[in-house]
Amino acid sequence: MRSLSFSLLFLRRLSSSLHNEVWGINSFGKSGFMLFQIMHKTSGGRRPNKKIYHRVHELDKAMDLQKKPAVILKLKSIIQSQKNQSLLLRDLEKEVGIIQKWNFIAVIEKYPSIFYVSGGHKTPPAVSLTPKARKIADEEALANEQMEPILVNNLRKLLMLSVECRLPLETIDFVQPELGLPSDFKKSLIPKFPEFFSVKDVHGRPHLELENWDSSLAVTAREERYMHSRILDTSGSSKQVRISKDGNFPGPFAFHLKFPVGFRPNMGYLQELEKWQKMSFPSPYLNAKRFEVSDPKARKRVVAVLHELLSLTMEKRLTSGQLDAFHSELRLPARLLLCLIKHHGMFYITNKGAKSTVFLKEAYDGSSLVCKCPVLKFRDKFMALTGRRDLEVTSCTT
Repeated sequence: MRSLSFSLLFLRRLSSSLHNEVWGINSFGKSGFMLFQIMHKTSGGRRPNKKIYHRVHELDKAMDLQKKPAVILKLKSIIQSQKNQSLLLRDLEKEVGIIQKWNFIAVIEKYPSIFYVSGGHKTPPAVSLTPKARKIADEEALANEQMEPILVNNLRKLLMLSVECRLPLETIDFVQPELGLPSDFKKSLIPKFPEFFSVKDVHGRPHLELENWDSSLAVTAREERYMHSRILDTSGSSKQVRISKDGNFPGPFAFHLKFPVGFRPNMGYLQELEKWQKMSFPSPYLNAKRFEVSDPKARKRVVAVLHELLSLTMEKRLTSGQLDAFHSELRLPARLLLCLIKHHGMFYITNKGAKSTVFLKEAYDGSSLVCKCPVLKFRDKFMALTGRRDLEVTSCTT
């Protein structure tokens, strides 16, 4: 009897799983489930059409390239937080845990250009930064100072994107590293700018609220890119542009697309894409309550909201869970995953790392971020001590 019950339970779960695949109703949950194939229902009992989600190996590689720097930079911060700028190796486990301890020890051994181990015999061994690494590490304070006005403007823009011009503090906490905010931003940053921010209780939850709307900030990264391209284009050409095979069209309402290698759109697809690229739509900074969800222009606006949200992050990427945290405040679509996959010329979802991550594709040249903020430039300079050669910074286009 137990065997029969188990079999029935297994069949129910299998049936439910297959149903979800057929209708493509998987979503970004806490598990960060990744989907690489979408099954669509067909008629007449024929086999469902299968659409492959193409991998972008350079962006998968970008996730791998961040693993070692994350360990090195964390160890640097731990050492700098010590009173004597030196950490006893026996205390490393208290700081990072028993499992991660060995990753940090391996990094200490591999990079003597950054980490210096002293002591031994009668003196317990300790790790500190080398004089060269300490000199570069001292430049972080200047990078943080240069970042402050950028962070304040980006945080104001983020609040302006939301329906009520406010966001739960726990949501901002959730994306704090990706926004580049200091870990203590609630004490060190928010109180410094009472003319821009206030913390208010909304239904028992603390929210960060925008104090004043600034129309000069209500300009998207997409619009800035378009205006910059108009300035650079001195030809003044107004010739009729033929349908582009890469999906890119000139115009004030077009997005920059980067289709994956192996994706070959047919003419019908490109014609529909051209119509979509040329379609006007409301600004992401206009209140979403004013628009009907079924309106094609409102649906295009949602894509623009996702584009702008990712543009406000330091590395132009967020995990699927972090994107989902903005679901109600930014009025994101119910089927967020399917929306991202449909617009795979703009967004890329990778399952590399512990959680699935969404990239803004135009922000990357191969595996490298095109435009880097002062903090990322500092990190690259510090990581250059390891001998890495993939840290060139491309000039920003805006």
